[in-house]
Amino acid sequence: MSDQLLIFDTTLRDGEQSPGASMTADEKLRIAVQLERMHVDIIEAGFPAASPGDFDAVQQIARRVTESTICGLARAIERDIEKAAAAVQPSSRRRIHTFIATSPIHMQEKLKMTPKQVLEQAVWAVKKACNYTDDVEFSPEDAGRSDPDFLCRILEAVIAAGARTVNIPDTVGYAIPSEFGQLIHSLMERIPNSSQAVFSVHCHNDLGLAVANSLAAVMGGARQVECTINGLGERAGNAALEEVVMAIRTRPDRYGCNTVIDATEIVPASRLISNITGFAVQPNKAIVGANAFAHEAGIHQDGVIKHRETYEIMRAEDVGWTANRMVLGKHSGRSALKQRLQKLGFEIESEETMNVAFARFKALADKKHEIFDEDLQALMSEHTIETLSDTYRLVSMSVCSQTGEIPEATVTVAVEGGEKTEVARGSGPVDATFRAIEKIVNSASTLQLYSVNNITSGTDSQGEVTVRVEKDGRIINGHGADTDIVIASGRAYINAMNKLAANEGRSHPQQTHFL
Repeated sequence: MSDQLLIFDTTLRDGEQSPGASMTADEKLRIAVQLERMHVDIIEAGFPAASPGDFDAVQQIARRVTESTICGLARAIERDIEKAAAAVQPSSRRRIHTFIATSPIHMQEKLKMTPKQVLEQAVWAVKKACNYTDDVEFSPEDAGRSDPDFLCRILEAVIAAGARTVNIPDTVGYAIPSEFGQLIHSLMERIPNSSQAVFSVHCHNDLGLAVANSLAAVMGGARQVECTINGLGERAGNAALEEVVMAIRTRPDRYGCNTVIDATEIVPASRLISNITGFAVQPNKAIVGANAFAHEAGIHQDGVIKHRETYEIMRAEDVGWTANRMVLGKHSGRSALKQRLQKLGFEIESEETMNVAFARFKALADKKHEIFDEDLQALMSEHTIETLSDTYRLVSMSVCSQTGEIPEATVTVAVEGGEKTEVARGSGPVDATFRAIEKIVNSASTLQLYSVNNITSGTDSQGEVTVRVEKDGRIINGHGADTDIVIASGRAYINAMNKLAANEGRSHPQQTHFL
C-alpha cells in the first residue's frame, strides 16, 4: 500500500453546488492557481456538461494549470463524457471522473434501472472515458447506502474496464466512521483486482462526520480523499481539506501516510475562497478559524509562553498564519503592488488593468494605514466584478439616518449608457439603499441573506458584505467591500444584480446535485 495520500480537491465542482457559492470563470481560475500552488494532486475543475460557462472554466484551468491533474466530472452518458474529455484535453495531466448511482433507492426511484443495467452502463462509461485518457475515475453514487455485494461486483467490473481510481462517496452523509472505515477495508479485501486501482472517498458532512469518515477510510486503506477548502459544499458541506491534511500530518503514527500539500498555503487558500464566495469562516473553525491558535485562558497563555507544545499540537506558521508579508501602504509603488497581486493569483493582463488596480489601491490606502492581503483580494474582486458586466454601475450614494427619523437613500446607477437616480426610505440605511437600487433595476428578486464581516481588524477595516438573492429558483451571491458598510452594501447588491442580468436564462451547476 502506498504511503502517499492523494488530495483531490473538489471546491470548484462540489463546493460550487453550495447555494450562493457560484463563481465566475476568472474566480475559478484564481482558485485553481492557488490549489496548484498548494500542490493539490487532483483538481476537479467542474462539470463541463452542466453549462457552456462551466465547460469554458474547466478548459481555461486545463490550459493554465500544469502541476496538478485536472479532472472533469461526467455522468455515465455519452454527451457528458465527451464534454468532459474536450474540456480537460488541453491538460497534459487530465482525468475523467464518471459516476452512476448504485443504492437501491437511487436505482429504483431516480434512474429507473435494474442493478444489471447500472453495472453495464458503468462499464460502458469507463471504457468510453478510457478512449480519451488513461486516468479514469469511477464513483458509485450513494455508495454509503448501497449493497456491499453489489459494490464489489460493479467496482471489480469497472476496474477491469480500465478505471484506475474508484471512489466511494458517502453522498448523503449517512455513514459513521467505524462502519465506513470497515467498508473500505472490506471492499479492498473482497475485490480480486483491487490492487489495480487507488481507492478514494468522498464524504459529506450532514452529521458532522465528513472528516472523521474520511480519516477512518484512510485507516481502512483509502489513498485518495476528496475534499474542499473550508469544507465548502452543498447542504452541510464536504470534508474540509485543511482538517484532513493536518490530521494526517499531525498523527503519522496512526495513519501511516502523508501528503505533498504545502500546508503554508492553507490559510491563503481559505481566505481566497471566503472572499470569492462570501462564505465567512467561523472563528472557531479548526485550522483556518481566527481563533484556531488563540489563547485567552490564563493557564493556557502561561503554558504556551513557557513551551508552545503544552497547548498547541501544530504551529500557526505551518498552515500559513504568520507567513511574512510585504506591508503595503499609501507610499508603496506599482511594482510592489503588482508583485503582491501576482502572488495572490491575480493576472495583470494589461497596463489599463494595472492602472485601475493602482488607482483603487491608492484610494483605499488614503483610508487605511496598512493594506493587507485580504484588502487586496477584496479590492481586486471589486474590479473584476465591474469588468464582468457593465449592465449596472454604482455612481453615487447619499444616505441620511438619524434618531427619530426614517432613513432615506438617494442612489444613482449607470445603466444602458445613461444614469438613473431614485430615492427610497427604509427601516434602516441599508434597507433604504436596497429599495432605491431595486427601483432602478426592477429585478423582482427576493433578498435571502444579508451578511457583514470585517476583512481585517481595526476600526479602519473594510467591511465585506454578502447578499444572496433568489429569482425563479435561481440563487445569486453578491459581494461588496468598502470602509463604509453602507456603500459596501450598495456595491454588493449591485454586484448581485449584475450577475442576475448576465446569467438570465442560463443553466447553472447548482440546479443539479451530484455525489
